Amino acid sequence: MKKRVGILISGRGSNMMALVEAAQAPDYPAEIAVVISSNPTAPGLAWAQQRGLPTVALHHKAYPSREAFDDAVHAELVKARVDLVALAGFMRIQSGAFVRRWAGRQLNIHPSLLPLFKGLHPHQQALDARVKLSGCTVHFVTEEMDSGPIVAQAAVPVLEGDTADTLSKRILVAEHKLYPHALALVARGQATAEGGGVTLGATEDPAAQLFSPQL
Repeated sequence: MKKRVGILISGRGSNMMALVEAAQAPDYPAEIAVVISSNPTAPGLAWAQQRGLPTVALHHKAYPSREAFDDAVHAELVKARVDLVALAGFMRIQSGAFVRRWAGRQLNIHPSLLPLFKGLHPHQQALDARVKLSGCTVHFVTEEMDSGPIVAQAAVPVLEGDTADTLSKRILVAEHKLYPHALALVARGQATAEGGGVTLGATEDPAAQLFSPQL
């Protein structure tokens, strides 16, 4: 049985789009149960609505506290019978109670090779550090931002003359491949959070190239 996924967005939701497209494949182990946006005017919300996906707009400013907003999000996820949560450009810091409710069942994607360059402006952080490789990471969400157990990563070269914008665009291409791959691993039970890390099932070729686990 396919796992039911709730996607949380705040903006254009390009990673949401990648997950939705991947879930259309008959053999994909997850289906999109609901798309929830913290911004009622988010372009990604309109995109999802146009494709007939169940959507919910919960404007965070309409709630008296972070906890009250998170309770509303949680209620919508439960209503949609969600098994897994995928953050896709969700620009809200979650309360500890919400994170604990979905521990081991909530994923996020961050545009760096964690644990490097956490938080805001990771592309500029990479450029300032003069690294030769950056990339993206899918991880389980924990109460410490960008610090949860890592499910999968993809490396992207940092080129001479790169700006934060050009590097961001190159990494985004990898994000759109990595996130559906990582979600599928979790949905199949091939990647599980255990003991502060992630246990991965057997892969066809452990000698991964730029994606780990290999696509």
